Amino acid sequence: MTKAKTTANLNQVLLNPACRVGADFDAWMGYVGGQGLEKALEDPAAVIQMAKEADLRGLGGSGFPTWFKWNAIANQDAYRDVGEGRERGAVSLAERDKYLICNGNEDEPGTFKDRVLMKECPHQLIEGATITAVACGINKIVFYINPHLTACIEAMGRAVEQWQASRWPSRVAEKTGLKIEYCVKPSSGHYIGGEETAAIESVEGKFPFPRGKPPYPSDFGVHGYPTLINNMETLSNVPHLVRNGVEWFRNLGIGNATGTKIYCLSGDVLRPGVFELPMGTPLNELVNNHGGGLLVGKKLKAVFTGGPSNTILTPKDIDVPMDFESVAARRSALGTGAMIVVSQGTGIVKKVAEYISFFAASSCGQCPSCKTGTYYMSLLLNRIGTGQGTRADLDSLINLCKILPGSGRCHLINGAVKVLDSSLYHFMNEYEQSLLKVEG
Repeated sequence: MTKAKTTANLNQVLLNPACRVGADFDAWMGYVGGQGLEKALEDPAAVIQMAKEADLRGLGGSGFPTWFKWNAIANQDAYRDVGEGRERGAVSLAERDKYLICNGNEDEPGTFKDRVLMKECPHQLIEGATITAVACGINKIVFYINPHLTACIEAMGRAVEQWQASRWPSRVAEKTGLKIEYCVKPSSGHYIGGEETAAIESVEGKFPFPRGKPPYPSDFGVHGYPTLINNMETLSNVPHLVRNGVEWFRNLGIGNATGTKIYCLSGDVLRPGVFELPMGTPLNELVNNHGGGLLVGKKLKAVFTGGPSNTILTPKDIDVPMDFESVAARRSALGTGAMIVVSQGTGIVKKVAEYISFFAASSCGQCPSCKTGTYYMSLLLNRIGTGQGTRADLDSLINLCKILPGSGRCHLINGAVKVLDSSLYHFMNEYEQSLLKVEG
């Protein structure tokens, strides 16, 4: 079947007006609510296979196959408390604990999709999390939300209360034996708190220091129990996938891509905002058709893809299909789907310096290479961006891009290096021209 897509496909699933009912439980149930969950209860084992066949990805930035993480949790032996420790063994569903952290820490510049889903479509998200719990044998669901998103916390809190008072908890327990507990928990408010092991630490009431791996969360997560961490957008897809089926989901995308994607568009465009489009929609369609094109009199210079922790695309790549594989083929990354548009006249060095300063301030300080590396990169970039840099400063930046990746427990240092390295690759002339102000 040919998957013909047009701008008419805007906001057709997750951001469909019928889903954007806020904390109105009856409105969600009167639309499609409960249909996906009912199907999942009839055949929980089929849900993970559906996610695999549909190629549902992690939409918080990684693009990792969702089914793989689900399968790891579902296959975990049950645990039970034994005095001071735990033992593995065959125990009833009522006795075991597994956690699902629904990650809404969203704190990176240019990314603002999850807050729309939490505030305007909370019941869609809760149903998706519940279906995931049913499929994986999870009994504790934590909605982990940035504390600065107060409207989201309020909406999710009201929606959770409605679910708890509905027939669904008893219905799930009757069909599966799972007694699901829902919890809305504000995160620490730190950017690093969105990293999955840092989220586990935060849920446990600790400072969100990322953990070393292994062990992985599926083996040893919240309080030592198997834990699954999924992004809000990923989970919001689940009710629709289960309700409508694999073929329907695959046909939503363009080319080999499947499903839809919520793209965040910001920067030098006339109409910034969130746009749900078929996965694989060309970047130029997002910028020109939905974003209204660049500001009057401006020409495109670059696009930071997936937020500032990813890479840069230049005008020659504006036709790229926005899916994980296509963007990767252009030496970039889709990330969260955040597209920050930069026009001619904006200095790339200063823009990158702004983002690296964000990472330097966001480093938790646990890994010296990250704390000192991001600080030193920020220092050098600000020196070069203000015309005070030397050739030695630029050489130091280049060397840092070679030695810092992989030196931290989490990906913060990798993200900082990635955007710097990409800017050096595409705009080395701007860095060198900045040096000429003091050396030429």
